Amino acid sequence: MKKRIVISVLALLAGISGIRAQEVLTLQQCYQKALEHSPLASELQSLQEIRNLKDRNLAAGWYPTLDAGGSFVYNTTVVDLSSTLGSLPIPGIGDKLEALPHEQYRVTLELNQMIWDGGAVKCAKALESADLQVNAKLLDAELYKLRGQVNQYYFSILLLDRQKDLLLTCLDLIDEHIRTVGSARAEGAALKTDLDRLRGEQVKLLQQLRENRISRGANLRMLSEITGTPADTTAELALPIFEIAGQPELNRPELQVFDLKNEQLNASLEMIQSRRMPRAFVFATAGMGNPPGNDFFSNEFAPYGVAGVGIKWNIFDWNKAEHEKRIVLLQKEMLQGRKADLAAALIRQLEAKRAEIEGIEALLKTDNELIALRTTIAATTLSQYRNGTITLAEYLKDLQAEQEAMLTRELHRISLARAKTEYLTIAGQDLHSN
Repeated sequence: MKKRIVISVLALLAGISGIRAQEVLTLQQCYQKALEHSPLASELQSLQEIRNLKDRNLAAGWYPTLDAGGSFVYNTTVVDLSSTLGSLPIPGIGDKLEALPHEQYRVTLELNQMIWDGGAVKCAKALESADLQVNAKLLDAELYKLRGQVNQYYFSILLLDRQKDLLLTCLDLIDEHIRTVGSARAEGAALKTDLDRLRGEQVKLLQQLRENRISRGANLRMLSEITGTPADTTAELALPIFEIAGQPELNRPELQVFDLKNEQLNASLEMIQSRRMPRAFVFATAGMGNPPGNDFFSNEFAPYGVAGVGIKWNIFDWNKAEHEKRIVLLQKEMLQGRKADLAAALIRQLEAKRAEIEGIEALLKTDNELIALRTTIAATTLSQYRNGTITLAEYLKDLQAEQEAMLTRELHRISLARAKTEYLTIAGQDLHSN
């Protein structure tokens, strides 16, 4: 085995100039790549564009409006002042007054400018801003779920890599035993069944390595699809090591959604209040008409203009605004209840995960002791086999027990890292590995 290691090192040093350094991929990098690759990531930009467009529309509420209009009216009955004034003792006055025309027509341009809206546009902008923040945080919550998928494949690959290392180590031992027993067999000092048994173990290990390679390839492809990166079979995944001190603060995006929805409802309350405020505006009209404006005594198509200031205030709305406020307050109470329920559920998950972490840590403390015992036993039975006091099958059984103990320790190490990762994920905390 030592010879094989030396040859491998020499081969590596000989070709190191033409070999690209092996890529080391961290769990945090996988998270970031998964976020960037997700189709949902592009929605945040769309939400911002929607917000900008809505803000422009709301700001247009302060811009003057210019409307063109026209009308034609035919009156069956009009005022005839000639007959009324003709009875006055003024000679010829009735002949000088013409009857008002039955037809009236005009073309106008009307200009309106808001000068006070009771804060409606400001409140509407605040409400739209709150809507954007809620939608953006809901998007974050959806993207946050990608961490669970990344964890599943990432830690599965880590475990398969450790299993592969142990299988290769065991295969080296079996190969060495095959060479030793084969030499002894050639000299008539070993049984053929021992050599066959070793070759059977060799085939079994090769099968396990093939299964390992297939499983790793499948998990790597899934991880590649989530992160949107090419499946590099030579990439090495770093085992994250976390130190968890005390009870972390809950910072899940789902909880932040409730806080932002509460702010959204506060903006709705201000919007409701703004609708109860008076509106003031100025207006101006320029047009051509017959009669021109309010000059009903003119019977010609002529220009005219009107300008003024107006105010509008809905004094009584039948308590509609109060009812809307009550609805919003009830929604706020429901939000607080749901947030408290989610926080309690997350705390229970943290407690369960903390118990799992403590259990794995306790197992790890005995793993090294168990491995030391299994290694001692395997070395003893190997010596006994070589001395002919036990069979090869008995030695192989102890060798397998040693390898299983080593694999169990690696399983516990990776399970501990995964449990701590999931613990911080439940709490909504960023991962800072050592």
